[in-house]
Amino acid sequence: MNYEKLLEGKKALITAGADGIGYAIAKRFEKAGAEVFVCDINSDAVKRVNEIDDNIKAFECDLRQSQLIGSMVEAGFDYLKEIDIIVNNAGIAGETASVGEQTLGGWHECLQVNMTSHFETMRLIVPRMNDNGSILSVSSVAGRVGFAYRLPYAATKWAVIGMVKSLAIELGPRGIRVNALLPGTVKGDRQNRVIEAKAKLNKISFEEMKNKILSSASLRNFVTHDDLAEQAHFLCSPLGKNISGQAVSVCGNVESINDFL
Repeated sequence: MNYEKLLEGKKALITAGADGIGYAIAKRFEKAGAEVFVCDINSDAVKRVNEIDDNIKAFECDLRQSQLIGSMVEAGFDYLKEIDIIVNNAGIAGETASVGEQTLGGWHECLQVNMTSHFETMRLIVPRMNDNGSILSVSSVAGRVGFAYRLPYAATKWAVIGMVKSLAIELGPRGIRVNALLPGTVKGDRQNRVIEAKAKLNKISFEEMKNKILSSASLRNFVTHDDLAEQAHFLCSPLGKNISGQAVSVCGNVESINDFL
């Protein structure tokens, strides 16, 4: 086995893959020999990827609009010709507020991006994807514990795991493995925005909120994009050939996410 090129010849489609976690996964897959197609709402990131990456094709798509997902999938098949791996990475933070202050519009937007876009992407690809492939859907540690003030977000992350466990059974006879990746607190701009919102809610400073969040994990660290990309590579490569139906947490052992609310 060539451990440097475990994904040699594989074709992967990654949603929200031109920046952040998705792009880190795309680059890790490319390094392992895969040809990669990504979609993203960020037009600047899409343009950048298409300018600098030879084995990654980026396509602009707003997954908040289900009617656009079909065009994205067809563009993926046009570029890759076939698909072995799907990574459902699309997700938004949703509103940080008490249930009485949550808006119906915010609820629907969070469900559309974090859950429905995953379903729609798989619904359109799975019947046409190669057997003995892999599907990885990004959930969150909020998919294994309750998460006060983040009701829409937590609901979608639990739903992702439910879809994964159900599809693992359905697709097992085809040799398609289906797993969920559960990031903990991920270092980056998006997490900073969440910290700012929580700090405002708790009426404390950004640094105080950040330290409270870090204290919730046994290792007292933020997770990096590369941490998640390495785990995604493991799960989608032959190294994870007998792993399916699992929710794999990369979080530094988050003990609770409500102690700092």
